[in-house]
Amino acid sequence: MRIVDIREKTGTLATTMRNAFIDFSQMTVSLVAVVTDVIRDGHPVVGYGFNANGRYAQGGILRERLIPRILKADPKTLLDADGANIDPFKVFAAMMTNEKPGGHGDRAVAVAALDMAVWDATAKIAGVPLWKLLAERFNKGQADDKVLVYPGGGYYYPDGNMQKLKDEMQSYLDDGYTVVKMKIGAADLATDIARIEAVIEVVGEGSRLAVDANGKFDLETALAYGKAMTPYGLFWYEEAGDPLDYALQAKLAKHYSGPFATGENLFSHQDIRNLLRYGALDPKKDWIMPDPALAMGLTEGLRIIEAAEKEGWPRRRIVLHGGTQLALSMAAGLQLGGTETYPLMFQPYGGFADGVPVDAGYVALPDAPGLGIEMKAKLFAVMKTLAD
Repeated sequence: MRIVDIREKTGTLATTMRNAFIDFSQMTVSLVAVVTDVIRDGHPVVGYGFNANGRYAQGGILRERLIPRILKADPKTLLDADGANIDPFKVFAAMMTNEKPGGHGDRAVAVAALDMAVWDATAKIAGVPLWKLLAERFNKGQADDKVLVYPGGGYYYPDGNMQKLKDEMQSYLDDGYTVVKMKIGAADLATDIARIEAVIEVVGEGSRLAVDANGKFDLETALAYGKAMTPYGLFWYEEAGDPLDYALQAKLAKHYSGPFATGENLFSHQDIRNLLRYGALDPKKDWIMPDPALAMGLTEGLRIIEAAEKEGWPRRRIVLHGGTQLALSMAAGLQLGGTETYPLMFQPYGGFADGVPVDAGYVALPDAPGLGIEMKAKLFAVMKTLAD
């Protein structure tokens, strides 16, 4: 067997909402298809991948560097020991030829989209869901049959309508979620506190609300928000300062006793390791939240998990960011703490298989081979244009 072609194109994620740093009016996404010569049901097996939201499409890196290296490699060098399937680690090594290590720059996003497609193809060739493949290979056959999920939402809308924010949060509760997340940092402190109180009116208590500053604050502002939010007992305070400012995080931890979450903008195991060494996070109460669909994919994600465990972090304190089917498969097959999802935003890429309900904050796993992209009709309609 062999990889016969790799195709990519740019899709759109444009929307009118914004977080503390950016609006999403021009947001794009890289779509990737890995075409193999394995035939199932009369069609070639194709693996699909895309990057998570928040970073733009990386077609140039894919076309000019990563894809040509894979296609130029001897096909046999990309296969497992039996020669019956793709070896994603060998493909990863091929695409990273002559690249320096680490998650530097937007290269991590391009690698993530391509690596996702490779793993999707690998699981499809094996004839099993990706979460089951991960459990068998990397978790002694153990997997969760349901995964804790929370909706990423609560963005700032142009009209600043508070009732619209409350209605959005109520829709998540109606859909079965037990914890919700909202954005802070794009308004002044007083306005954000009013927004937090409005959401708590809907969800009932602060322990069901996580807030996300998207790295906007300097230390003084982060401390001010922390002091103001302490009485609410929030589920977590996410990414208060620059994701690489471990000193800010450590100083903030001395003054805010509630749970923290961070890591979505750290794109390598080296950066996650430094966060855990120097950011004063507590594995008993805090959360790390890498995004495999931005941080060089599942292959690097396995290294991130290994690095976290070496620093004393249990897998259950890892809640993946990004809201992708890749994150869901990893959370189940590797028994992590859960994952984000986007039931309303970033469609059709956010969310999971069609017709799978959220039940008391948990979602069940697809039984289709691979990621299960084919089970999300609107997403599959976009992705399969790469293979037609």
